[in-house]
Amino acid sequence: MRIYGDPILRKKAESVKNFDKSLAELVDTLIVTMKQEDGVGLAAPQIGCSLRVAVIDPTGGEEEPLVLINPKITSSSEEHVDNEEGCLSIPGISLKVSRPSLVSVHAFDRDGNEYVIENAEGLLARALQHELDHLDGILFVDRVSPVARQLVAGKLKKLAKTGREKAKVA
Repeated sequence: MRIYGDPILRKKAESVKNFDKSLAELVDTLIVTMKQEDGVGLAAPQIGCSLRVAVIDPTGGEEEPLVLINPKITSSSEEHVDNEEGCLSIPGISLKVSRPSLVSVHAFDRDGNEYVIENAEGLLARALQHELDHLDGILFVDRVSPVARQLVAGKLKKLAKTGREKAKVA
């Protein structure tokens, strides 16, 4: 798991061009890691792979995880909802984040089949936006007020040091 401070988390991920065995293995690794870490979602950059791939399971294992390859938000509501967010790459920190309450997303599945999620809401909408942000090098702490960010600045500084050191080893 890549931790805050690791430069890969700030890079815009590359589009997937080949739907092949290595992509299927990446998807499987993301799903297993997300479940092991008890996450709602996980993006490829979080495990050190700068590709536009993410998995999401807002059901807590009741349904198969959504696989999102080259996803794009196609629409979002003007209405926003504030809710607590955390991130596997920013352990120990959760903050209120304001995000659109509804989003629609266009993506491909692991086999290259195109699909659309229309007007996702609740945890699914939040997870979609959070994971797609990861693919653009944006972290949830970038979406909070300066005051909220200042409150966790010390923790972020410590995490960043750890993340940079781990990145050198990886």
